[in-house]
Amino acid sequence: MEFYNAIPPLLVQFIMTVAFSFVVGLEFRSYYQANEYKLNFGSTRTFVLIGVLGFILYTLDTSKQLFAVGLFLLGSFLLLFYWRLSANSQFSMFSTIFALLIYLIGPIASVFPSWFLVLFAVVLILILSEKTLIHRFSDQLANEEIATLAKFLIISGVILPLLPDQPIAALLPVTYYRVWLAVLIVSGFSYLSYLVNTYFFKSRSLIITGFLGGLYSSTAATVVISRQASRLDSASGRKVSSALIMATTMMYIRLLGIIFVFDRSLAIQLLAPFLIIIVLSLITISGLLTFKNQTTELHEVSEVKHPLELTTAILFATFFMVFAFLTSYVTNQYGSHGLKFLAIIAGFTDIDPFILSLLSGKFILTDSSIVSAIMLASGSNNLLKAAYAIVLARNKSILLAVVWLGILFVASFLYVYY
Repeated sequence: MEFYNAIPPLLVQFIMTVAFSFVVGLEFRSYYQANEYKLNFGSTRTFVLIGVLGFILYTLDTSKQLFAVGLFLLGSFLLLFYWRLSANSQFSMFSTIFALLIYLIGPIASVFPSWFLVLFAVVLILILSEKTLIHRFSDQLANEEIATLAKFLIISGVILPLLPDQPIAALLPVTYYRVWLAVLIVSGFSYLSYLVNTYFFKSRSLIITGFLGGLYSSTAATVVISRQASRLDSASGRKVSSALIMATTMMYIRLLGIIFVFDRSLAIQLLAPFLIIIVLSLITISGLLTFKNQTTELHEVSEVKHPLELTTAILFATFFMVFAFLTSYVTNQYGSHGLKFLAIIAGFTDIDPFILSLLSGKFILTDSSIVSAIMLASGSNNLLKAAYAIVLARNKSILLAVVWLGILFVASFLYVYY
């Protein structure tokens, strides 16, 4: 360490400039050789010279005028070079832009931390080495997904910072900021699940449907799996039940992640019961899948509903405020016992708005009351999913899952009351 501190910083910056320019130059040469392109203005040595030129000009003049003049001259030279060779249909601006980026390595080594220089060089190398992967991804990416990403950036980076962190009303003890933050977090979890569903598992088995669908919405996943189970015989029960249990297991993981974002202390208190449920559920799934059968595995290819529609966000925000109002009224009138009853009722709807309203609102509640309400809501939601499975499947393939969901329902009540 003392030896490193004795090295002049200017020398370290120069060595880093030369080293990274050389490495990127090597990858640039390999890129052109692999794609059978003709090298135009040079490769490895040229890139090193461009990097050294940028470093020297940036260091010589504190006003950075020399560096700006060098950038202008280099850019003009490359532009003329491109214009002269543009008649060749295979020639593009790629190599000229890359040369300008190499010219910036010297200033980056001088001004930014070393980790940023490493990151900058790694990005350049990945752009060169992963051409096929980038093209495949851009070809598969639907045009509407760009608009979807823009929506997500708008609701997270534009709308959220503009909302005041003030209570909406006396009977609605949540702030505008908290309401939209809840929309953003739930939409973010659902959006991630949507992307994985859409681009990585277009054709998937029932267990994968339960895994990914549970991250999106365990109730929706239960409906999808139960409808598919109606076309199977009872011999497929172990696979169907495993998928249904997996969807509920992912619900607990998803809830734990959301609660951790809002209130870490509550997440820690819920960690023990949730982990017990998750581990026992996974053990049950493993036991069910251990038994092989000769039935054909059904693959689910239905589309997942997009989570970033404006109507969906408004509906979620509305439910959020309704539950916040009900929670405020019930707790003021009936205390913790009323809250437990409300939690059971909320479990037969969408539990996310209810739970997030508990975490975001300014209620006169103890942490233990909130934990009990979350356990009861998740437990009664399991009973709702069991009812959906029975009604939609209409056969014995879902029997094991229904029994397990019933056990979780009872266990949630026992945890709260005993």
